Amino acid sequence: MSVMSTILLGPQRFTTTVGAVVRGLGVSGRIAMVNAGWEERESDDAELAGHLDGRGVNLALHHRMTDVLAKDEQVATAVREFREGVDELRAFYGIRLQSAIDAVEAVAHRTSLHDVRPWAEEAAIQSVRDVDKWYAAAVAERHAALRAATSPEVSGIVGWHRGEVGAVLAECEAVVLAGGNVRVLLETLRLFDVSLRPEQTVVAWSAGAMALTDQVVLFHDFAPHGVTAAELHDRGLGRLRGVIALPHAKRRLRLDDHERMALLARRFAGHELLLLDDGAVVRFEGVDGTREGADGIRQGASSIPAGARVIDANGHVCVVEAA
Repeated sequence: MSVMSTILLGPQRFTTTVGAVVRGLGVSGRIAMVNAGWEERESDDAELAGHLDGRGVNLALHHRMTDVLAKDEQVATAVREFREGVDELRAFYGIRLQSAIDAVEAVAHRTSLHDVRPWAEEAAIQSVRDVDKWYAAAVAERHAALRAATSPEVSGIVGWHRGEVGAVLAECEAVVLAGGNVRVLLETLRLFDVSLRPEQTVVAWSAGAMALTDQVVLFHDFAPHGVTAAELHDRGLGRLRGVIALPHAKRRLRLDDHERMALLARRFAGHELLLLDDGAVVRFEGVDGTREGADGIRQGASSIPAGARVIDANGHVCVVEAA
């Protein structure tokens, strides 16, 4: 097992720290830039490249995906069917999820004279987990079908792009993953089989930070259409296991609603809810050898470093103390 260094940052829009963090690493070689989440603005990378002292090389994953979809009709059809299928699945998932969340809240506020409520509440939360598990399994099936339809054996142009991306990554000492649309970012990372070597230093923020974990959760308690439940979106690359990254936490979560935060923590038991607000710098040092046990609980999960802010089981924000 190889030692890895992964650094998650707070959002870079208002408080830019990526340049100082990368310079502090002492990285002297080329740095791969992954900003496919910016979609059509992917090539507008001068500012990001400047923070990397001109050593950044853009993998251009969004541009590559556009090229593949334009030139390979079979892949384009498979991607379109995948997106449409997941969109429909998410609609049904949302109905089931909201119903399950409503049940938890109803049970939590029901008076109990004989200590029945704690058992009922845990059972209700387990029902939410079951809905998440159902959705995750259904998405995994669709990913498997998409992988088969877009393999290099099926599509020569996908194979060609994968070869180019792999060659560039092999020459890079570090990788930087920016934010943007997490769905697009994950799609491109998978299509081109982006593999981050354990010894490569990786710096990521916002959608990029979410993509490095094993469970990507979407959340926004202040959405214009009202408060909605956090949704399991997809599986990430799994470089950081047992961690759920929550960028823009202060702006998107009702952190002072401890009951709501406790439900979120209990729902994703076995994972640490990591807050990534402006100025956050969270450095993980570990080994690339984590795995998932038969019970679904992460084994060898990434250890949250001291100083990081997380949501504890009681729904309170706390700072991780040194061991």
